[in-house]
Amino acid sequence: MNNTTQTQHNQYDVIIAGGGLSGSLSALGLASLTKADGSALTIAIIEANDIQQTAKLTFDSRVLALSHGSAEYLKSLNVWQDIAPHAAPIKNIHISDRGYYGKARLAASDHHVSALGYVVEMSILGQAFLSKLSKLQSVGKSTPQADQNITWFCPDHITDISWHDDSVKVSLNSSQQLSAKLLLACDGGQSTCRQFANITSSTKPYDQCALIANVSMAKPHHHIAFERFTESGPIAMLPLTDNGKDSHKCSLVWTLTPEQATNMMALDDTLFKQALELAFGSWLGQVKTLGERAIYPLSLVQANEQVYHRMALIGNASHTIHPIAGQGFNLGLRDVQQLSDIIATNLANGADTADFSALMRYANDRKTDHQQVIALTDSLVTLFSNDLPPLVAGRNIGLKVLNYCTPLKNRLVNKTMGY
Repeated sequence: MNNTTQTQHNQYDVIIAGGGLSGSLSALGLASLTKADGSALTIAIIEANDIQQTAKLTFDSRVLALSHGSAEYLKSLNVWQDIAPHAAPIKNIHISDRGYYGKARLAASDHHVSALGYVVEMSILGQAFLSKLSKLQSVGKSTPQADQNITWFCPDHITDISWHDDSVKVSLNSSQQLSAKLLLACDGGQSTCRQFANITSSTKPYDQCALIANVSMAKPHHHIAFERFTESGPIAMLPLTDNGKDSHKCSLVWTLTPEQATNMMALDDTLFKQALELAFGSWLGQVKTLGERAIYPLSLVQANEQVYHRMALIGNASHTIHPIAGQGFNLGLRDVQQLSDIIATNLANGADTADFSALMRYANDRKTDHQQVIALTDSLVTLFSNDLPPLVAGRNIGLKVLNYCTPLKNRLVNKTMGY
Protein backbone atom coordinates (compact mmCIF):
# COMPACT_ATOMS: atom_id res chain seq x y z
CA MET A 1 0.00 0.00 0.00
CA ASN A 2 1.58 3.19 -1.13
CA ASN A 3 1.50 6.60 0.45
CA THR A 4 -1.11 8.55 -1.53
CA THR A 5 0.52 11.98 -1.25
CA GLN A 6 -0.36 12.76 -4.88
CA THR A 7 -4.09 12.24 -4.45
CA GLN A 8 -5.93 15.38 -5.53
CA HIS A 9 -9.52 14.49 -4.69
CA ASN A 10 -9.79 14.22 -0.92
CA GLN A 11 -13.55 14.08 -0.44
CA TYR A 12 -14.80 10.74 0.87
CA ASP A 13 -17.98 9.28 2.25
CA VAL A 14 -16.21 7.73 5.26
CA ILE A 15 -12.81 8.29 6.86
CA ILE A 16 -11.46 5.51 9.05
CA ALA A 17 -8.78 6.50 11.55
CA GLY A 18 -6.62 3.41 12.11
CA GLY A 19 -5.92 0.50 9.80
CA GLY A 20 -5.54 -2.20 12.45
CA LEU A 21 -8.06 -4.97 13.04
CA SER A 22 -11.00 -2.68 13.87
CA GLY A 23 -10.24 -0.25 11.06
CA SER A 24 -9.67 -2.91 8.41
CA LEU A 25 -12.80 -4.77 9.52
CA SER A 26 -14.84 -1.55 9.40
CA ALA A 27 -13.69 -0.97 5.83
CA LEU A 28 -14.68 -4.52 4.87
CA GLY A 29 -18.07 -4.08 6.52
CA LEU A 30 -18.77 -0.88 4.59
CA ALA A 31 -17.12 -1.74 1.26
CA SER A 32 -20.11 -3.54 -0.21
CA LEU A 33 -22.62 -0.79 0.64
CA THR A 34 -23.95 1.42 -2.14
CA LYS A 35 -25.44 4.89 -2.27
CA ALA A 36 -28.73 5.87 -3.86
CA ASP A 37 -27.08 6.28 -7.28
CA GLY A 38 -25.70 2.74 -7.11
CA SER A 39 -22.10 3.78 -6.53
CA ALA A 40 -20.01 2.35 -3.72
CA LEU A 41 -19.07 4.29 -0.63
CA THR A 42 -15.66 5.93 -0.96
CA ILE A 43 -13.53 5.14 2.08
CA ALA A 44 -10.22 6.58 3.28
CA ILE A 45 -8.11 4.66 5.81
CA ILE A 46 -5.41 6.50 7.75
CA GLU A 47 -2.74 4.28 9.30
CA ALA A 48 0.46 5.34 11.06
CA ASN A 49 2.40 2.12 10.33
CA ASP A 50 3.55 1.17 6.86
CA ILE A 51 1.60 -2.05 7.07
CA GLN A 52 2.84 -3.36 3.73
CA GLN A 53 6.45 -3.24 4.93
CA THR A 54 6.01 -3.69 8.70
CA ALA A 55 2.68 -5.45 9.19
CA LYS A 56 3.90 -6.90 12.48
CA LEU A 57 3.69 -3.42 14.04
CA THR A 58 -0.04 -3.44 13.42
CA PHE A 59 -0.79 -7.17 13.53
CA ASP A 60 1.45 -9.07 15.96
CA SER A 61 1.53 -12.75 16.89
CA ARG A 62 -0.78 -12.51 19.90
CA VAL A 63 -3.81 -14.75 19.61
CA LEU A 64 -7.47 -13.88 19.69
CA ALA A 65 -10.43 -16.01 20.66
CA LEU A 66 -13.14 -15.59 18.04
CA SER A 67 -16.67 -16.36 19.12
CA HIS A 68 -18.96 -18.47 16.96
CA GLY A 69 -20.92 -15.31 16.08
CA SER A 70 -17.74 -13.48 15.04
CA ALA A 71 -16.78 -16.31 12.69
CA GLU A 72 -20.25 -16.19 11.15
CA TYR A 73 -19.89 -12.45 10.51
CA LEU A 74 -16.48 -12.97 8.89
CA LYS A 75 -18.09 -15.61 6.67
CA SER A 76 -20.66 -13.04 5.55
CA LEU A 77 -17.77 -10.74 4.52
CA ASN A 78 -16.21 -13.57 2.47
CA VAL A 79 -12.98 -13.44 4.46
CA TRP A 80 -13.36 -16.48 6.72
CA GLN A 81 -12.16 -18.89 4.04
CA ASP A 82 -8.69 -17.32 4.28
CA ILE A 83 -8.69 -17.57 8.09
CA ALA A 84 -10.28 -20.97 8.71
CA PRO A 85 -7.24 -23.12 7.77
CA HIS A 86 -5.22 -21.32 10.46
CA ALA A 87 -7.93 -21.17 13.13
CA ALA A 88 -8.14 -23.82 15.84
CA PRO A 89 -11.75 -24.69 16.70
CA ILE A 90 -12.71 -24.77 20.38
CA LYS A 91 -14.87 -27.86 20.73
CA ASN A 92 -14.83 -28.02 24.52
CA ILE A 93 -14.05 -25.68 27.41
CA HIS A 94 -12.77 -27.02 30.73
CA ILE A 95 -13.06 -24.64 33.70
CA SER A 96 -11.45 -25.60 37.01
CA ASP A 97 -10.19 -24.12 40.27
CA ARG A 98 -6.75 -25.39 41.29
CA GLY A 99 -6.83 -27.26 44.59
CA TYR A 100 -10.66 -27.22 44.86
CA TYR A 101 -13.51 -29.37 43.65
CA GLY A 102 -15.25 -26.82 41.41
CA LYS A 103 -15.31 -27.77 37.73
CA ALA A 104 -17.47 -27.01 34.71
CA ARG A 105 -17.48 -28.41 31.18
CA LEU A 106 -18.88 -26.74 28.08
CA ALA A 107 -19.22 -28.70 24.84
CA ALA A 108 -19.99 -27.47 21.34
CA SER A 109 -22.03 -30.61 20.66
CA ASP A 110 -24.44 -29.66 23.45
CA HIS A 111 -25.24 -26.44 21.61
CA HIS A 112 -25.55 -27.92 18.11
CA VAL A 113 -22.49 -26.19 16.68
CA SER A 114 -19.20 -27.62 15.44
CA ALA A 115 -17.19 -25.18 17.58
CA LEU A 116 -17.91 -22.77 20.42
CA GLY A 117 -15.31 -20.45 18.94
CA TYR A 118 -11.89 -20.37 17.33
CA VAL A 119 -8.36 -19.37 18.29
CA VAL A 120 -6.28 -17.56 15.69
CA GLU A 121 -3.20 -15.36 15.63
CA MET A 122 -3.84 -11.66 15.22
CA SER A 123 -1.37 -11.60 12.32
CA ILE A 124 -3.45 -14.18 10.41
CA LEU A 125 -6.59 -12.08 10.82
CA GLY A 126 -4.75 -8.93 9.79
CA GLN A 127 -3.26 -10.47 6.66
CA ALA A 128 -6.64 -11.89 5.64
CA PHE A 129 -8.29 -8.48 6.07
CA LEU A 130 -5.53 -6.73 4.10
CA SER A 131 -5.68 -9.30 1.32
CA LYS A 132 -9.41 -8.75 0.94
CA LEU A 133 -9.05 -4.97 1.09
CA SER A 134 -6.26 -4.97 -1.51
CA LYS A 135 -8.85 -6.03 -4.09
CA LEU A 136 -10.89 -2.96 -3.21
CA GLN A 137 -7.98 -0.54 -3.01
CA SER A 138 -7.61 2.70 -4.95
CA VAL A 139 -4.18 4.30 -4.75
CA GLY A 140 -4.08 7.79 -6.14
CA LYS A 141 -7.09 7.33 -8.44
CA SER A 142 -9.02 10.53 -9.05
CA THR A 143 -12.30 8.64 -9.34
CA PRO A 144 -12.34 5.29 -7.52
CA GLN A 145 -14.39 2.61 -9.27
CA ALA A 146 -17.10 0.56 -7.57
CA ASP A 147 -14.69 -2.33 -7.02
CA GLN A 148 -11.80 -0.04 -5.97
CA ASN A 149 -13.41 2.27 -3.46
CA ILE A 150 -10.82 2.27 -0.65
CA THR A 151 -7.86 4.64 -0.45
CA TRP A 152 -5.04 4.20 2.07
CA PHE A 153 -3.07 7.07 3.58
CA CYS A 154 -0.18 5.09 4.99
CA PRO A 155 2.11 5.72 6.75
CA ASP A 156 0.37 8.89 7.92
CA HIS A 157 -1.47 10.18 10.95
CA ILE A 158 -4.03 12.78 11.98
CA THR A 159 -2.78 16.15 13.21
CA ASP A 160 -6.11 17.99 13.45
CA ILE A 161 -9.86 17.40 13.16
CA SER A 162 -12.57 20.01 12.65
CA TRP A 163 -16.30 19.33 12.71
CA HIS A 164 -18.79 21.13 10.46
CA ASP A 165 -22.54 20.91 9.92
CA ASP A 166 -22.32 18.71 6.83
CA SER A 167 -18.84 17.17 7.13
CA VAL A 168 -15.83 16.40 9.27
CA LYS A 169 -12.41 17.55 8.06
CA VAL A 170 -9.14 15.85 8.90
CA SER A 171 -5.61 17.20 8.52
CA LEU A 172 -2.77 14.71 8.07
CA ASN A 173 0.91 14.81 8.90
CA SER A 174 1.56 14.63 5.13
CA SER A 175 -0.20 18.06 4.84
CA GLN A 176 -3.16 16.52 3.04
CA GLN A 177 -6.70 17.55 3.92
CA LEU A 178 -9.52 15.01 3.90
CA SER A 179 -13.23 15.48 4.44
CA ALA A 180 -16.12 13.08 4.79
CA LYS A 181 -19.66 12.71 6.05
CA LEU A 182 -18.54 10.27 8.76
CA LEU A 183 -15.38 9.62 10.75
CA LEU A 184 -14.83 6.24 12.43
CA ALA A 185 -12.37 6.26 15.32
CA CYS A 186 -10.66 2.87 15.12
CA ASP A 187 -7.37 4.19 16.47
CA GLY A 188 -7.01 2.21 19.68
CA GLY A 189 -6.99 2.78 23.40
CA GLN A 190 -5.14 6.11 23.14
CA SER A 191 -7.48 7.32 20.39
CA THR A 192 -6.43 10.62 18.82
CA CYS A 193 -9.98 11.11 17.53
CA ARG A 194 -11.41 10.67 21.02
CA GLN A 195 -8.98 13.26 22.34
CA PHE A 196 -9.76 15.83 19.63
CA ALA A 197 -13.48 15.41 20.39
CA ASN A 198 -12.77 15.90 24.13
CA ILE A 199 -14.48 12.61 24.92
CA THR A 200 -13.31 11.56 28.36
CA SER A 201 -12.72 7.99 29.44
CA SER A 202 -12.69 6.13 32.72
CA THR A 203 -9.89 3.75 33.63
CA LYS A 204 -9.94 0.97 36.20
CA PRO A 205 -6.50 -0.64 36.71
CA TYR A 206 -6.69 -4.31 37.64
CA ASP A 207 -3.19 -4.39 39.14
CA GLN A 208 -2.63 -7.43 36.94
CA CYS A 209 -0.60 -8.32 33.88
CA ALA A 210 -1.17 -10.92 31.18
CA LEU A 211 1.88 -13.06 30.52
CA ILE A 212 1.56 -14.63 27.10
CA ALA A 213 3.57 -17.26 25.25
CA ASN A 214 3.05 -20.08 22.80
CA VAL A 215 3.84 -23.50 24.25
CA SER A 216 3.94 -27.08 23.00
CA MET A 217 2.66 -29.64 25.49
CA ALA A 218 3.37 -33.36 25.91
CA LYS A 219 -0.27 -34.29 25.24
CA PRO A 220 -2.45 -33.08 22.33
CA HIS A 221 -5.10 -30.55 23.31
CA HIS A 222 -7.92 -32.20 21.28
CA HIS A 223 -9.41 -28.74 20.72
CA ILE A 224 -10.09 -28.16 24.41
CA ALA A 225 -9.66 -24.66 25.83
CA PHE A 226 -8.67 -24.69 29.49
CA GLU A 227 -9.52 -21.93 31.98
CA ARG A 228 -7.65 -22.80 35.16
CA PHE A 229 -8.01 -20.59 38.23
CA THR A 230 -5.00 -20.53 40.55
CA GLU A 231 -3.87 -18.61 43.60
CA SER A 232 -1.58 -16.53 41.36
CA GLY A 233 -4.28 -15.76 38.79
CA PRO A 234 -6.30 -17.40 35.98
CA ILE A 235 -4.43 -19.46 33.40
CA ALA A 236 -5.97 -19.81 29.94
CA MET A 237 -4.49 -22.52 27.73
CA LEU A 238 -5.99 -22.10 24.28
CA PRO A 239 -5.67 -24.61 21.42
CA LEU A 240 -3.66 -23.63 18.36
CA THR A 241 -3.33 -25.29 14.98
CA ASP A 242 -0.15 -27.10 14.02
CA ASN A 243 1.06 -29.08 11.04
CA GLY A 244 0.09 -32.35 12.66
CA LYS A 245 -3.46 -33.66 13.00
CA ASP A 246 -3.24 -33.88 16.80
CA SER A 247 -1.82 -30.50 17.72
CA HIS A 248 0.12 -30.06 20.95
CA LYS A 249 0.51 -26.31 20.46
CA CYS A 250 -1.30 -23.90 22.78
CA SER A 251 -1.44 -20.21 23.55
CA LEU A 252 -0.82 -19.42 27.19
CA VAL A 253 -2.45 -16.38 28.80
CA TRP A 254 -1.47 -16.24 32.48
CA THR A 255 -2.90 -13.48 34.65
CA LEU A 256 -0.46 -12.40 37.36
CA THR A 257 0.26 -9.44 39.60
CA PRO A 258 2.89 -7.10 38.11
CA GLU A 259 5.46 -8.36 40.63
CA GLN A 260 4.70 -12.01 39.85
CA ALA A 261 4.84 -11.32 36.11
CA THR A 262 8.23 -9.65 36.45
CA ASN A 263 9.52 -12.61 38.47
CA MET A 264 8.19 -15.10 35.91
CA MET A 265 9.80 -13.19 33.05
CA ALA A 266 13.13 -13.35 34.90
CA LEU A 267 13.09 -17.16 35.14
CA ASP A 268 15.04 -19.20 32.63
CA ASP A 269 13.02 -21.50 30.37
CA THR A 270 13.49 -24.60 32.54
CA LEU A 271 12.33 -22.92 35.75
CA PHE A 272 9.44 -21.21 33.97
CA LYS A 273 8.23 -24.52 32.55
CA GLN A 274 8.32 -26.02 36.02
CA ALA A 275 6.37 -23.10 37.50
CA LEU A 276 3.76 -23.35 34.74
CA GLU A 277 3.37 -27.12 35.14
CA LEU A 278 2.90 -26.70 38.89
CA ALA A 279 0.25 -23.99 38.46
CA PHE A 280 -1.61 -25.47 35.49
CA GLY A 281 -1.52 -29.11 36.53
CA SER A 282 -1.16 -32.30 34.52
CA TRP A 283 -4.04 -31.80 32.05
CA LEU A 284 -1.68 -31.64 29.08
CA GLY A 285 1.45 -33.14 30.59
CA GLN A 286 4.83 -31.43 30.57
CA VAL A 287 5.69 -28.24 28.72
CA LYS A 288 7.92 -29.45 25.90
CA THR A 289 8.61 -26.21 24.01
CA LEU A 290 8.32 -22.62 25.23
CA GLY A 291 8.08 -19.66 22.87
CA GLU A 292 8.91 -16.04 23.49
CA ARG A 293 7.27 -14.55 26.57
CA ALA A 294 5.68 -11.08 26.80
CA ILE A 295 3.67 -9.22 29.45
CA TYR A 296 0.87 -6.70 29.03
CA PRO A 297 -0.62 -4.60 31.86
CA LEU A 298 -4.38 -5.02 32.25
CA SER A 299 -7.01 -2.39 32.89
CA LEU A 300 -10.59 -1.58 31.99
CA VAL A 301 -10.91 1.55 29.83
CA GLN A 302 -14.32 2.89 28.81
CA ALA A 303 -15.06 5.98 26.75
CA ASN A 304 -17.78 8.02 28.41
CA GLU A 305 -19.44 8.71 25.03
CA GLN A 306 -19.67 6.37 22.04
CA VAL A 307 -20.52 8.94 19.38
CA TYR A 308 -19.91 12.57 18.54
CA HIS A 309 -21.06 14.81 15.71
CA ARG A 310 -20.33 12.76 12.57
CA MET A 311 -18.08 10.37 14.48
CA ALA A 312 -18.39 6.96 16.15
CA LEU A 313 -15.91 5.10 18.35
CA ILE A 314 -15.11 1.49 17.42
CA GLY A 315 -13.25 -1.27 19.27
CA ASN A 316 -10.46 -0.29 21.64
CA ALA A 317 -11.11 3.41 21.08
CA SER A 318 -14.39 2.76 22.89
CA HIS A 319 -13.48 -0.05 25.31
CA THR A 320 -10.52 -2.10 26.45
CA ILE A 321 -11.44 -5.02 28.72
CA HIS A 322 -9.82 -7.84 30.68
CA PRO A 323 -8.94 -10.91 28.55
CA ILE A 324 -10.28 -13.40 31.13
CA ALA A 325 -13.25 -14.44 28.96
CA GLY A 326 -11.66 -13.73 25.56
CA GLN A 327 -14.34 -11.21 24.62
CA GLY A 328 -12.39 -8.05 23.69
CA PHE A 329 -12.11 -8.40 19.91
CA ASN A 330 -15.56 -9.97 19.66
CA LEU A 331 -17.07 -6.92 21.36
CA GLY A 332 -15.33 -4.63 18.87
CA LEU A 333 -16.42 -6.81 15.97
CA ARG A 334 -20.04 -6.39 17.05
CA ASP A 335 -19.43 -2.60 17.10
CA VAL A 336 -18.46 -2.84 13.43
CA GLN A 337 -21.33 -5.14 12.54
CA GLN A 338 -24.00 -3.00 14.19
CA LEU A 339 -22.70 0.30 12.82
CA SER A 340 -22.47 -1.18 9.31
CA ASP A 341 -26.12 -2.28 9.58
CA ILE A 342 -27.20 1.20 10.69
CA ILE A 343 -25.30 2.88 7.85
CA ALA A 344 -26.82 0.43 5.37
CA THR A 345 -30.28 1.40 6.65
CA ASN A 346 -29.44 5.10 6.33
CA LEU A 347 -28.33 4.60 2.73
CA ALA A 348 -31.42 2.54 1.87
CA ASN A 349 -33.63 5.31 3.25
CA GLY A 350 -31.71 8.07 1.50
CA ALA A 351 -30.67 9.52 4.86
CA ASP A 352 -27.38 11.14 5.80
CA THR A 353 -24.69 8.50 6.39
CA ALA A 354 -23.90 10.16 9.73
CA ASP A 355 -27.46 10.98 10.78
CA PHE A 356 -27.05 11.79 14.48
CA SER A 357 -30.23 10.05 15.60
CA ALA A 358 -28.95 6.86 13.93
CA LEU A 359 -25.55 7.27 15.59
CA MET A 360 -27.29 7.66 18.94
CA ARG A 361 -29.25 4.49 18.27
CA TYR A 362 -25.94 2.74 17.63
CA ALA A 363 -24.57 4.11 20.93
CA ASN A 364 -27.62 3.05 22.93
CA ASP A 365 -27.73 -0.42 21.39
CA ARG A 366 -24.03 -1.01 21.93
CA LYS A 367 -24.23 0.23 25.53
CA THR A 368 -26.25 -2.83 26.57
CA ASP A 369 -23.80 -5.28 25.02
CA HIS A 370 -20.80 -3.40 26.44
CA GLN A 371 -22.27 -3.37 29.94
CA GLN A 372 -23.15 -7.07 29.88
CA VAL A 373 -19.68 -8.17 28.72
CA ILE A 374 -17.86 -5.80 31.07
CA ALA A 375 -20.01 -7.00 33.99
CA LEU A 376 -19.16 -10.61 33.09
CA THR A 377 -15.41 -10.05 32.84
CA ASP A 378 -15.30 -7.79 35.91
CA SER A 379 -17.14 -10.32 38.06
CA LEU A 380 -14.87 -13.14 36.88
CA VAL A 381 -11.77 -11.08 37.70
CA THR A 382 -13.10 -10.33 41.19
CA LEU A 383 -14.30 -13.85 41.87
CA PHE A 384 -11.32 -15.77 40.52
CA SER A 385 -8.46 -13.50 41.53
CA ASN A 386 -9.24 -13.64 45.22
CA ASP A 387 -8.42 -16.18 47.90
CA LEU A 388 -10.90 -15.00 50.54
CA PRO A 389 -12.58 -18.16 51.88
CA PRO A 390 -16.18 -17.00 51.22
CA LEU A 391 -15.33 -16.22 47.59
CA VAL A 392 -13.44 -19.49 47.15
CA ALA A 393 -16.43 -21.43 48.48
CA GLY A 394 -18.88 -19.37 46.45
CA ARG A 395 -17.05 -19.78 43.16
CA ASN A 396 -16.68 -23.53 43.57
CA ILE A 397 -20.37 -23.88 44.31
CA GLY A 398 -21.00 -21.63 41.33
CA LEU A 399 -18.91 -23.82 39.03
CA LYS A 400 -20.82 -26.90 40.17
CA VAL A 401 -24.14 -25.18 39.61
CA LEU A 402 -22.99 -23.97 36.18
CA ASN A 403 -21.96 -27.49 35.24
CA TYR A 404 -25.33 -29.03 36.05
CA CYS A 405 -27.79 -26.17 35.48
CA THR A 406 -28.58 -26.27 31.76
CA PRO A 407 -30.44 -22.91 31.53
CA LEU A 408 -27.58 -21.10 33.26
CA LYS A 409 -25.00 -22.85 31.10
CA ASN A 410 -26.94 -22.02 27.93
CA ARG A 411 -27.14 -18.36 28.89
CA LEU A 412 -23.38 -18.15 29.50
CA VAL A 413 -22.49 -20.05 26.34
CA ASN A 414 -24.81 -17.98 24.16
CA LYS A 415 -23.24 -14.76 25.44
CA THR A 416 -19.67 -15.95 24.95
CA MET A 417 -20.60 -17.25 21.48
CA GLY A 418 -21.68 -13.72 20.60
CA TYR A 419 -25.46 -14.10 20.64
